[in-house]
Amino acid sequence: MARPAKLLLAAAMLGLVLGVKLFLYSFLAVTDSVPSEYLVVEGWAPPYCLKAVAAMANRGGYRKVFTTGCRALEEWGVPAEATYAELGAERLQTLGMSNGLVQAVPSRVERKDRTYNSALALKEWCATNHLALRSLVVVSLGPHARRSRLLFQKAFGGEVKIGIMAVEDQAYEPGRWWASSEGVREVVGESIAYLYARLLFHPSEPAAGR
Repeated sequence: MARPAKLLLAAAMLGLVLGVKLFLYSFLAVTDSVPSEYLVVEGWAPPYCLKAVAAMANRGGYRKVFTTGCRALEEWGVPAEATYAELGAERLQTLGMSNGLVQAVPSRVERKDRTYNSALALKEWCATNHLALRSLVVVSLGPHARRSRLLFQKAFGGEVKIGIMAVEDQAYEPGRWWASSEGVREVVGESIAYLYARLLFHPSEPAAGR
């Protein structure tokens, strides 16, 4: 390979690395809200994320805040059948949210496609309770946000607008996620998971409106 070609290839690779470092977190940790009276938070979110949800709800404008999540089998000190949805709802209530505003919607799935099945459980709850959603806003943690919106959209179909709000992950510095093992693990792992959800994941149950 001629020297100019090698230099061009090296510059292209350097640009790719820099682009990934600078923009990958912000791509995954997307915030793109829509007008809605319904808020959803994934119940496994850490306390500071749930505090942000409680603050949003206390400002008003929401008819219901749903907590979703599967069985929390790996958690210590909780009943064997407890779910992240129920644990998240309890934590929101300790932050001052009323029982009438918070609604836990558990999924009994343990491992496979947990975010999608949590969204599907919420869709089924809405159908059972005759709640005709037109839009909802999902709150998730950092780089998990883009995949959460995608999977909620797959579950609810095109008739429901899905907004997303990413709460900044405090386990590492988002602007320098590559400088810590936690940041690399989260961002790289979520990148792979998002590509799987986008390109390879095909739900067995057709989503509404598709």
